[in-house]
Amino acid sequence: MRDTYITSKHQEEPAWFLIDANNQTLGRLSTKVSLILQGKENRTYSPATKFKNYVIVINADKINLTGKKRTQKVYYSHTGKPGELRQQSFDVLHQKFPHRIFELSIKRMLPSGFIKRHIHRRLKVYSGNDHPHMSQNPVYINI
Repeated sequence: MRDTYITSKHQEEPAWFLIDANNQTLGRLSTKVSLILQGKENRTYSPATKFKNYVIVINADKINLTGKKRTQKVYYSHTGKPGELRQQSFDVLHQKFPHRIFELSIKRMLPSGFIKRHIHRRLKVYSGNDHPHMSQNPVYINI
């Protein structure tokens, strides 16, 4: 007989992971982080369960892009009013908010639903090498 093992809420403990984005490609690293946030790396994964995986990304300002994306990529945002479409190039956004580029790429890779709406709670992105989450004992993942 084949049984499906489903963990209860009391057995799940939060897992913290640390990833260094220094000299990594943006898209490839974003796919790995989105899989960890969804819980697909766990052996007890099922789409109905919500995993408590937290990811800390450091050195987000040293991320690489392939091809001509550094000069040609444009990020759009809309205020909700007619004619208020705003656009920023990658270089401008990278100078002002280097962590926002990484957050947007991961958010756009996630499926719609709970994980996408509450991504800011479980993803911590920092542009420097330091982070305030040392007390959680994050596991370093070498990618």
